[in-house]
Amino acid sequence: MATTFETAPPLLDPPRPAPRGDALRSWKWSHRLAFLTCWACGLALCAVTAAIVIYMGVRGIQYLNPELLFTRPTPGLQQHTTGGILDPILGTIVLTIIGIAIAVPLAVASAVWLVEYGKPAPLARAVESGIEVVAGTPDIVIAIFGLAIFQLPILAPLSFTASGGGVFGRSFLAAGAMMSLIALPLVFGAAREGLMSIPTHAREASWALGKTRICTIRTILLPQIRANIATGAALGMGRIVGDTAVVVVLLGATLQLEPQGNVPILGNLRGTGSTLTSYVYGASPAGEGNAPQKAYAAAFVLLLIVLTLNAAVDFLGRRKENRA
Repeated sequence: MATTFETAPPLLDPPRPAPRGDALRSWKWSHRLAFLTCWACGLALCAVTAAIVIYMGVRGIQYLNPELLFTRPTPGLQQHTTGGILDPILGTIVLTIIGIAIAVPLAVASAVWLVEYGKPAPLARAVESGIEVVAGTPDIVIAIFGLAIFQLPILAPLSFTASGGGVFGRSFLAAGAMMSLIALPLVFGAAREGLMSIPTHAREASWALGKTRICTIRTILLPQIRANIATGAALGMGRIVGDTAVVVVLLGATLQLEPQGNVPILGNLRGTGSTLTSYVYGASPAGEGNAPQKAYAAAFVLLLIVLTLNAAVDFLGRRKENRA
């Protein structure tokens, strides 16, 4: 006896293969216009960026010289008597180090607690909301808040103090502490994203081997998000380097570094100074320094620092993708 097999009825509408290309001429005119508008916006942004880099590069290189980098600024009415930009460069480096050194531990610890614990839930939501509020707060508001805090007599050892005992609330420590609030949301966001991208089975495997939760965090999770933390730190440093409001309000924006006390390192941290951003403003035609050529040179140095940090972020991001 022959065996018969029932075949399935043919599909009424078989699936079509995906098109190999999508020709622009087959689009509607409205879609073509939207597509060309997107291209135009992207090219315009690239043109603006290129114009800024090229213009500042040409003007900066024109006036930049080794003597300008290694001499201290001095007050004067003519550019050839106003010295260099050594103190603003040192002030930028010191302020960035203080700010990021405070921001990274706080941000990473907050991200670890929210992602891995998150209890009690109301407190976790409050912490997350607080970080979002800090991220959206204008820099000048953070600066005024820091000035009110560091003018308290109990914090007098951390800032500039007058001979009569008055607390000015201005120092590298005060400015660095407020700068950390500017960088903290960026580091927090990068660390939290890294922790949330780690599969759950990685934690469960560690627990199955008898590791505690804190040991798992220290030996398994944190090493895997080093690239995320480094990316957030680089972005945070870029924000610190480019800020001016906190420098003017909490650092004094003095032309030279002015230590407070006789202790070498602590005296500098308790003293006032300036950064490249405040120097550029003061030396530009909008300020009172009357040294536009040196403002261009300092702006070019600042632009190089920002571009270097952006390149570091891009490198770390590509490195993370390659590892994944």
